Formats: sequence, structure tokens, C-alpha cells
Amino acid sequence: MRFRAILNKDGGTLRSLDLDDFARRAEALFAEEGHVLECRMIGGDAVEAALAEASSAEAVDVMLAGGGDGTISAAAAAAYASGKPLAVLPAGTMNLFARALGMPLDLDAALVAIARGRIENIDIATANGRPFVHQYGVGIHARLVRIRNGMSYRDRVGKMLASLRAILATAIDPPRFEVELVEPGGAKTHLVSGIAVSNNPLGDGPIPVAARLDSGLLGVYLAAGTSSRELVALALDVFTGRWRDNALVSEAEVPEVVLRFPKRKRGNHAVVDGELIPLEPSVTLKVHAQAMAVVRPAEDAA
Repeated sequence: MRFRAILNKDGGTLRSLDLDDFARRAEALFAEEGHVLECRMIGGDAVEAALAEASSAEAVDVMLAGGGDGTISAAAAAAYASGKPLAVLPAGTMNLFARALGMPLDLDAALVAIARGRIENIDIATANGRPFVHQYGVGIHARLVRIRNGMSYRDRVGKMLASLRAILATAIDPPRFEVELVEPGGAKTHLVSGIAVSNNPLGDGPIPVAARLDSGLLGVYLAAGTSSRELVALALDVFTGRWRDNALVSEAEVPEVVLRFPKRKRGNHAVVDGELIPLEPSVTLKVHAQAMAVVRPAEDAA
């Protein structure tokens, strides 16, 4: 097969690599497995255009995206729109979608897994038509991202430390807001500090990733309005994988849900796969069953 790799040279772990050497090794590896790989190192501001070009190019059978969760989410949106299979190189901080795919987190091992991998169809979700592969969130998560984005950091460790500082800053004054959930069984209003909707229900464990990617369901998670102490306790439960046992958390699994924000203020944000976007007064979230083709790692390469 003919692969084109779009590598975001400004983000994630790729920023600290010798990308020319990495590309030569990757192209040689794919040639050994009977494929053709073309690597393109792209600046962050040009990544989406490069992904769109790769997704529509007749000379490309599979596009390979390398970067953080934002880069991978943009690549998934391009793959979903075009029908072109997507391969994911986990070069970000958390690599949540790559983890859900079962991709090795070591870059060299991931290249082997992709070169020997198999193409499968998985689910993708949309929020008012915008595709996402991991999560749509309002409240706690959006505030964390906004605070972290205002901090300076130079590498993966720095970003993780910035995230920790953002959690502590959010805990001082937790958000509280009303959300109306419209599900197949009816509508109900909740007072919450956070709401998250995931592409497929989340598994157990300290890293919040989908247990599978072909259930045809969204995971809907509410964190009831909390005090600072309760929010810190919830954060600890998330880090230790015990969040499902926290009395503040409720969850549901549905193929579609509508979120309405009756008291939304100008300047409020949501977060989609780690990227802040303006919060709309009403958001329809849907899962599209097996609507995107991806490369899953071969069992002997994982």
C-alpha cells in the first residue's frame, strides 16, 4: 500500500526528534514490509491543509498522522469525510485515540505495528456535525484546557506539569452550570461541574480511553456540582481509576444525546479532543457506527 505520513513537526514528541533521520528509517521499514511511505514534515499551522490534500489524493491509499491529540482529531475528521483509512502515530502527550486503537506508544514500535497492521472500520462521533474520536467536554475539562493554554511549557513533561497546575487552579473555584440532557427516554435538567461525552463508553483504569471502538454508543458522564474538596477527590479518583465509584459521577450509554445550556454566557467554551471551541446553546452528539477506516496493529507487532 501507498502511505503518506503527515508529521506535525511543531507538536508532541516529534518536536525533539531529528525528523529527517526518523523519516528515512520509517520509509526503509515500510519498504521492507512491501509498502511505499512518503513522509512530509509540516508546521502546525499547515497540518490541516496537508491532511485534506492527503485524504483526497488518488496516489495515497492510507494517510498516516503523527502529532498530538489535536492533530489526530483533525486527521480523523479528514479520513471520515473522504473514506481514506487513517493510521495513527502516537506522538503527543496523552495519545488517547492511539491508546484506544491498541497502538504501541513507542514510535518505532508503532511504525512496525502500522506497517504490519490491518484495516478495520470503527465508530466516530460528531458534535453538531464536527467529528471527534475521543471526547466532547464542557465545564471542568474546558476550564482546565483554557488555563493550561495560558501557561508556557516546552515539552511533554512540561505540558503534564501545566495540566496539574491547571487542575489545582480549577479546584479553587469549580465551575457550576445547568445542562439539559435530551435522551431517548426524555429530557432532564442537571446542575453539574462537568459533562463529558465520549466516542464509545470509557473503560476502567487511570487513562480515560474507550474500552472498544465499535459499540455504536456514546458514553455520557456527569460530575455533579462540587466543592473544591470534592473536585480534588474526584481528580484523585480519576488518576487512580476509581472514578466510577465516586458518588458525584453518573453515566449513561446512548447512540445520540442533545445537550442544552439555558444559561450559557458569551465566551463559554467546550473542548473537543483537547481543542477549545465556542460553546453553542444546543449541541447534538451522535455516534456513527463503523463509519471510519483505521489501521489497527497486528497482534505480533503490538
